[in-house]
Amino acid sequence: MNAVLYIHGKGGNADEAKHYEPLFPDSRVFGLDYKTFTPWETGKEIRSALENLKNEYENVILIANSIGAFFSMHADIDGLISKAYFISPVVDMEKLICDMMTWSGVTEAELKEYGTVHTDFGEDLSWNYLCYLRENPLKWDVNTKILYGSKDNLVPFETVKYFAKKHNAALTVMENGEHWFHTEEQMRFLDNWILNN
Repeated sequence: MNAVLYIHGKGGNADEAKHYEPLFPDSRVFGLDYKTFTPWETGKEIRSALENLKNEYENVILIANSIGAFFSMHADIDGLISKAYFISPVVDMEKLICDMMTWSGVTEAELKEYGTVHTDFGEDLSWNYLCYLRENPLKWDVNTKILYGSKDNLVPFETVKYFAKKHNAALTVMENGEHWFHTEEQMRFLDNWILNN
């Protein structure tokens, strides 16, 4: 029997993993409620969960949503999973942070000086976080399928397209899909995407 590990996005939870159980009838599906929110800490949580599953199951498949995909790619898990399904993945966090700095009118010098800057849209910008990303460039060598919504307002299409090409990932775009796949139509598209891949 195989295992599937689901890593949720911001504001999500491990219970979302139940949605995927009917799509993987020959596998045990697990969700991880990570307790930390930095790539260096959350990556360790994800790696630990996968090491435990790998001890019990021959093959482990990863499903990761949004920032969950980003955390997973910083978990050093290439050798622990056989395949990854990324839904609306954040694939270039440095670019996203720089975009958020632009949106909030914060310069790099100001972020360095203050360390942490609170934004009007509810995200904290962190100099340590940005430095970590620059000092730990992404390494990812896993058979990966990506689902992206054409109306994703967080991750630009060019960014996800570049990532897919660089990492030989199969990219599927849902017309009128959003960053958060949640409507009945979007979830049906998502389910069919997994079943067809």
